[in-house]
Amino acid sequence: MQTNLADWIKDTPEGREADAILRKCVHCGFCLATCPTYNLLGDELDSPRGRIYLMKQVLEGAPVSVKTQVHLDRCLTCRACETTCPSGVQYGRLVDIGRGLVEKKVPRGFAEGASRALLRFAFLSGPLFAFGVALGRAFRPLLPAALARQVPPRRVAGEWPAARHPRRMIVLDGCVQPTLAPDINAATARVLDRLGISLVRVPQAGCCGAIEHHLNAQEAALDRVRRQIDAWWPHLEAGAEAVVVTASGCGTMVQDYGHLLAHDPAYAQKAARVTALAKDVGEVVAAERAALAKLLAGKPAVAGPIAYHAPCSLQHGLKQKGIVEGVLREAGFTLTAVPDSHVCCGSAGTYSILQPELSHRLLANKVKALESGNPAELCTSNIGCLLHIESGAARPMSHWIELLDRRLA
Repeated sequence: MQTNLADWIKDTPEGREADAILRKCVHCGFCLATCPTYNLLGDELDSPRGRIYLMKQVLEGAPVSVKTQVHLDRCLTCRACETTCPSGVQYGRLVDIGRGLVEKKVPRGFAEGASRALLRFAFLSGPLFAFGVALGRAFRPLLPAALARQVPPRRVAGEWPAARHPRRMIVLDGCVQPTLAPDINAATARVLDRLGISLVRVPQAGCCGAIEHHLNAQEAALDRVRRQIDAWWPHLEAGAEAVVVTASGCGTMVQDYGHLLAHDPAYAQKAARVTALAKDVGEVVAAERAALAKLLAGKPAVAGPIAYHAPCSLQHGLKQKGIVEGVLREAGFTLTAVPDSHVCCGSAGTYSILQPELSHRLLANKVKALESGNPAELCTSNIGCLLHIESGAARPMSHWIELLDRRLA
C-alpha cells in the first residue's frame, strides 16, 4: 500500500512503524473472511482492510471524525486477520497506534469518557473490585436472570504448595483473576509442583497493563508495565526460570513488553528479557511432557468428552495452536470438534461491556459451536473468555489447567 504520512507523524517511532505495516498490506481482502465484526455487520469499514484505510487517512493528515472512532472501537483486536494475512501485516500493532491517535483527535462525550474511566478504576482497584463482586454474589438470588448470569459464582482456590523445588517460576496474578477465579493460579501451582517446579507469587505485581492499553490510556499502561517489571525483576535476577501467565489475554500484553518499551533507555533491556521469559502455562506444561506422562501412567481415560475454546489471544496473539489440546489429549481427555474455532467469543477484555450487542451475538454463536459436540464440560485458557462463555453456556466451564489438576489429584 502506497503511503504519504503527514509531517507531524512520519518521523516519530509510531509513524515509522505504522508506515512499515501499511506498506505490507496488498488489499487482498483475505482478512475479511475471518473478521468477526465484518461477518456480523457486512460493512467493509468494520473489517481489517476497511479499518486500515481509515487509519491510513488519519496518518496522512485527513480530518478525523467520530465515524472513524466508532469503526475502530468495534474492532475486537482478536487478530484473526493476522493469522489469515499472507503478507504478514501486524494489524494489532497498527490498530493500537491508530486508536491512540484518534483518541487524541476526537474527544469522547462526557458519558462515554466517564464509563471508560470507571472501567479502569473498577477493574484496577483490587479491594474495591473484590467488594463489588462480593456484593453482586450476595444479591445474586434477587437479580433478574439475565443479570444474575453475569455474576460469576464463588470459586475456592484450594491449597498453594510451599516453594520447595530448586526450579522456580513466578506467576502473573493479574487484576481481576485473583478475585473472580483464584482457583486457576492455585491449580497451576499444584500441577507444576507435581512436575518439580515451584510457582511463586509476587505480591507487588498486579495488572499486566492490558486494561488501560486497550482503553487507549496508553501512557498509563506503560507506567503500569514498568511497575510490573520492577516487581518481577529481583526474582528473575535470583534465578526464576519464567514468568508464567495463565490468562492468554494477559500473555499477549506481556509478550509485547519488549516492543512497547523498546525506546525507553531505562527499561528496554529489562522489558525484552521479560518478554523472552514470559510463557503461557500451556507452554510450560507441554515442556514437561515426560514427567507428566509418568504421573498419568496407569490412569484410565476420562469419561465424557470436553470442548476446548482456544482464545484469540492464544491462537492469534501468541501464535500458539494445538499445544493445550495436545496436553489434554495426552492426559486422557477426549476433545470434541468445535466449528469455527478461530472465531472470537466476544469477550475481548472490556469489549463485552462497551459493545454488548455485538459481543452477545458472538457469544451465542460460540456457545452453540462449543456445545454442538455434546461435551460434558467446557474449558479455555483465558479468564475473560471463561467468564463470558460461562454466562451463556449450559455446561460447566473452567480453565483447562483445573481439569489437569483434578486429573492428577
